[in-house]
Amino acid sequence: MIKVLGNNANKKFMKKFKGMKLGFVLFFIIVFNFAGLGQQEASLNYDTAAKVWTEALPVGNGRLGGMIYGGVAQEHIQFNEETLWAGEPHDYAHQGAKNYLGEIRQLLTDGNSKAAHKLAQDHFMSEPLKQLPYQPFGDLYLNFENHEEFTNYRRSLDLSSAISKVSYTAKGVNFTRDVFVSHPDQVMVVRLEADKKGSLSFEVNMDAEHEEKKLTSNDNQQSLEIAVKDGALHGAARLKVETDGSLTEKDGVLSIANASSATIYLTAATNYINFRDVSGNPAELVEDYLAEIEGESYEQIKTNHLEDYQELYNRFSVDFGDNGQSAKTTDQRIYDFWKNPDDPELLALYIQFARYLTISTSRPGTNPSNLQGIWNDKMVPPWLSGYTTNINLEMNYWPVEITNLSECHEPLFKFISELSESGSVVAKEHYDADGWVAHHNVDLWRGAAPVNASHHGIWVTGGAWLSTHIWEHYLFTMDEQFLKDRYPLMRDAAIFFTDFLYKDPNTGYLISSPSNSPEIGGLVAGPTMDHQIIRALFRNTIEAAKVLGEDEELVMKLNALIPEIAPNQIGQHGQLQEWLEDKDDPDVHHRHVSHLWAVYPGNEINLFDTPDLMKAAKQSLEFRGDNGTGWSLAWKVNFWARFRDGNHAYKILHGLLSPAEEPLRKNKGGSYPNLFDAHPPFQIDGNFGGTSGILEMLVQSHLEGIELLPALPDALPEGEVSGLCARGGFELSFKWKDGILENLEVLSKKGGTCRLAYGDNITIIETKKGETYQFNGSLKEMK
Repeated sequence: MIKVLGNNANKKFMKKFKGMKLGFVLFFIIVFNFAGLGQQEASLNYDTAAKVWTEALPVGNGRLGGMIYGGVAQEHIQFNEETLWAGEPHDYAHQGAKNYLGEIRQLLTDGNSKAAHKLAQDHFMSEPLKQLPYQPFGDLYLNFENHEEFTNYRRSLDLSSAISKVSYTAKGVNFTRDVFVSHPDQVMVVRLEADKKGSLSFEVNMDAEHEEKKLTSNDNQQSLEIAVKDGALHGAARLKVETDGSLTEKDGVLSIANASSATIYLTAATNYINFRDVSGNPAELVEDYLAEIEGESYEQIKTNHLEDYQELYNRFSVDFGDNGQSAKTTDQRIYDFWKNPDDPELLALYIQFARYLTISTSRPGTNPSNLQGIWNDKMVPPWLSGYTTNINLEMNYWPVEITNLSECHEPLFKFISELSESGSVVAKEHYDADGWVAHHNVDLWRGAAPVNASHHGIWVTGGAWLSTHIWEHYLFTMDEQFLKDRYPLMRDAAIFFTDFLYKDPNTGYLISSPSNSPEIGGLVAGPTMDHQIIRALFRNTIEAAKVLGEDEELVMKLNALIPEIAPNQIGQHGQLQEWLEDKDDPDVHHRHVSHLWAVYPGNEINLFDTPDLMKAAKQSLEFRGDNGTGWSLAWKVNFWARFRDGNHAYKILHGLLSPAEEPLRKNKGGSYPNLFDAHPPFQIDGNFGGTSGILEMLVQSHLEGIELLPALPDALPEGEVSGLCARGGFELSFKWKDGILENLEVLSKKGGTCRLAYGDNITIIETKKGETYQFNGSLKEMK
């Protein structure tokens, strides 16, 4: 029998539901194959072309990404390849930094933070001080003569097929344009059709903003070669055109005339092999990609794409009901939601859009989704479009398990493995410690050292937080082989902190010093967030070691250290203290609420085991307020869901789904017309964090059971979900009406004990692998 474990493995399920009516149900087989709910149609729709990048529609396959403007006289598709960054292989560690660690700690202990900041800035930061940016690759332009006048224009992104569509009528001819990026065939596909024979004519050419570029054309192909200005990377893009019309080339432009249809296949690659090896040959790669599809029809390539994409997408569906708002364009719906947040189907669309973005940006074998996924049109993008590990990178993966996209988590695990290599160097050079460490920001070169400035860059728990994703993946999948393979990363992250933790002479506690509470308060000793993450890492490592039967001595050591770490504390204002000292300012409304990590995504602070701390955490969140940047709003949705206040969570969602570019909301977090999250500017993390928050309203499984509708807001009185995953290896499908659960089906993927709770009802069943169990709204068996 498999025991379903939360991060705090010793908590008792019955304690959490003390006083509730308990019903034990003997398990039995209802059906072997789950009959899932119907997949809801979901699409983003517009009646005008995009004028700016944040109106364009994204397509991607994890490696290649495109932003489609949908113009009529000119189509513009800006494209990216995930490995095109500035810079070169480099570990960023500062040789000899460890020689200053003791002095920095003493200065912080003595209260001389100004001197500690200066000493750290001069001798403890990365070399060089700044990391490098993600780069745009190029642009594809299609030019159409005599299409300036048109009618019946529609532009859409169909989430169920991952195809962007444009249609319009010009001179009595109906034109259509479909764009997708195939994962199995590794090409972007642009399909153009006209319903009148021989009426399709246009020109094709590529370009790029890079100073060093070369464009060549011959026959039906065009090649673009570029090199990054500051760094070791260069790339090649190549397209070929297939058409039933005529095709000519002149002055670097391909011209198609008198066609009924045409298909453009575009691919790109760089010389990046891994963060230490840039010896690849991009020209050969793109040639190979196009050679692989030689002789395949457009229909076959489209079929390959659909089968691959829909195998992931169709696992999950959600329906909150449609009150008619879905008939409007998506940009109008966002504006109307700001005025009147009554569009339940928009929330369902938001969830499926986040799943679409996950599939488009994070596939096994690729890099993880960065601050902008894989999409970027600027040579110096906001925050370098990097991997920010003090919240943003982790938030990108919050909904991946619960929305049944577990494979899409794999790029993050690969990233953690690579980061541990450079992080072990930093652990030695900066802290004279074993194991590995990572700080608040990482680039393609897996820089693990503290960057930018000491007042926010020396935050030591990036690697620890990332390592909790390994344990979370195990809890959702119960995959022991995965845990065995990745456990050393958790273990070594924990070993670092056994060396790093410092006994504070003022309190006697073990503390994290030096560090930050992101990104507020400067360089400090003992920020609360660090201690919460370190305790979680230690507990996860202990449980993982027990599952695997490994490292008994380390388990004993970690168990002994946990109670010595500075505990969560309630301060003078009734708040959860952000720092070791009671110095929180209730009037500060900062975007980061880092000291509530133990509420979400952690679980150390919860309603059942630590109600006083939960009350203090809620007080802290109330002090911070309901405003914030996009990702900050998204995090707050999750907090309020964990507080079981669905209506307050929905209030925060109102801001997250309001128009970011509305003048009356200037510089506030929200959504762009293409539904991208606005920090502002664009950061993709809010899309993922907001989605996880909505789902936390519906199901919570972070303790030792599965709670249904724990924070259902009044605005979502009815709905149905299929394929939602919970910890313990369970897949749920359920329906509610008038705010009341009507029925539930549970698929047990691994077998073992399943504990269910809804209202005053609890059911505990022993399940068998691959079998499905069905209940009514009172969690009674249904025969």
